[in-house]
Amino acid sequence: MLQIKDMARLGLLAALLEVSKLALASLPNIELISFWIILFTLYMGWRTLYAVYVFVLLEGMLYGIHFWWAAYLYVWTLLVILTQAFRAQHSALFWSIVSGLFGLSFGVLCAIPYGVAGALNGGLRNGLLAGFSWWIAGVPYDLLHCAGNFVIMLVLYRPMRHAMNRIFSSEL
Repeated sequence: MLQIKDMARLGLLAALLEVSKLALASLPNIELISFWIILFTLYMGWRTLYAVYVFVLLEGMLYGIHFWWAAYLYVWTLLVILTQAFRAQHSALFWSIVSGLFGLSFGVLCAIPYGVAGALNGGLRNGLLAGFSWWIAGVPYDLLHCAGNFVIMLVLYRPMRHAMNRIFSSEL
């Protein structure tokens, strides 16, 4: 059961995710979404999924529902699961590597709906080709995503952990 304080924090996180995405939209695959999801999962655990799904719903409302949107449903959930699995880690370098690897794998994870759609349209071979070609076309952007996620986490992890410790230890 969510407390009112948690609902407010999760609402702010959902808004922060959307505003962060819009603020950096002009930069190719440079984003703060991964950073915020990791950070909030470290503090709010599974409850972060509420904010993630509000963010995904907002994305669908703003940009329309398509294959990329279906991928958002599981890709960001996977990041929450991954973060929960390693939540005992407190190293900025560790989380930078995790965030960078997540950015690197983002394209292949998002290629899955394209592969499924291709398979439904023309069989397994077409599906594999559709997913693979979609992923390969985006590899340069995945490399940017990896580097951006790594640097953002490395630079912002410690100061934001300090701020989050203060926020979550106080009675707001």
